[in-house]
Amino acid sequence: MSIVRSAILNICSNFDLSAEPCVLCGSMSHLGAWCEACDAALPRLVGPHCPVCARLTPDGAVCGSCLKNPPAYSDTVAAFAYSFPVDRLIQAMKYDEQIFLAAMMAKKLASLIDRSNLPDCLLAMPLHPARLKSRGFNQAQLIAKPLSKSLGIPLLNQACRRLRDTPSQTSLPYDARTRNMKDAFGCDADFSGKHVALIDDVMTSGASMNALAKAALAKGATRISAWVVARTA
Repeated sequence: MSIVRSAILNICSNFDLSAEPCVLCGSMSHLGAWCEACDAALPRLVGPHCPVCARLTPDGAVCGSCLKNPPAYSDTVAAFAYSFPVDRLIQAMKYDEQIFLAAMMAKKLASLIDRSNLPDCLLAMPLHPARLKSRGFNQAQLIAKPLSKSLGIPLLNQACRRLRDTPSQTSLPYDARTRNMKDAFGCDADFSGKHVALIDDVMTSGASMNALAKAALAKGATRISAWVVARTA
């Protein structure tokens, strides 16, 4: 099934039951939702980048933005750059209900995690109940669940919640996103002494991640990591 055609699952065209059609090129894939050739061509975060927010920097040093206004999270891991066709894959998952893509995204993200320094727990970016009811699922939670299983880290589904149904970050100017997320989250769990990894699909300004990280730190967390499928340039 291609992401530009939503209803072609031509499983009868190939009797290899261990393979499935690549969502990008349509050829049979043994890797998962997309094939090895397409996976090799997906845009990664190439070149040096800020260790805190993963924004590209000339020498891999902490970027000026993080030096001037350090975020509440201490480090970021991103599987891909948010450009074509990764942007189309994420949009297909979120808005076209192609939720099977989340497992492959989680697999790619898990491959980059340092197993020698794993967090104590995972926390998926919460959706407001109204948004969750409208969409029917939380895409961050769909990514976090297989991550939790593959890495053996507890996923705390009810630890934090979204307090305000804020406008979509994508609809706001860059400098308005921090204001939009102010006091948007509340946490009920006790994170005392814990290293918490926050999971989301895309990081753009980092405002949502920063607001959730602040809420977790207020409950005693000592370190917050940000894990995302894709980072904007």
